[in-house]
Amino acid sequence: MAEPSLSFDPIDEARRHWEERWSAGAATEMVAVTSIMRVHQILIARLNELLEPFGLTFPRYEALMLLYLSRRGALPLGKIGERLQVHRTSVTNTIDGLEKLGLVQRVPHESDRRAVLAEIAPAGREVAERATRVLNEAGFATEPLGADHLEELSKILRAVRVAAGDFPAESS
Repeated sequence: MAEPSLSFDPIDEARRHWEERWSAGAATEMVAVTSIMRVHQILIARLNELLEPFGLTFPRYEALMLLYLSRRGALPLGKIGERLQVHRTSVTNTIDGLEKLGLVQRVPHESDRRAVLAEIAPAGREVAERATRVLNEAGFATEPLGADHLEELSKILRAVRVAAGDFPAESS
């Protein structure tokens, strides 16, 4: 466990102020959202540190794995954006970074001259496998949470994703 950087929990302190000025209900919501956002920062920092030896960031890793796991090893840039649920500009920047590393290449679509595919290169497959081994060994940086907590957390957060329209509630 890392040494505490502060002598108090700033989110608890924010809760106290929130409850004084607004309501306990609003404080509960603020604390939950702020906690999720802080954990996101922690996880991204940990994951990026694990992926740095491969020249990857977590968004680059996600795109690389999407190509690695695709049937043909290639997808249109628009489809990558849809699957990763990110803006087209983010996809372009991510693929640019992977291309500079020699892990993917842009190729013309075989039937749609307007579309461009990102295709994983042999070096990309190798890096995807090695990086995934590192992330799996590190439990995707989710320490100190165990499998039961992670399953529970995933189920809880799934409700927000369904409500946002990410996918139908009955999908598996």
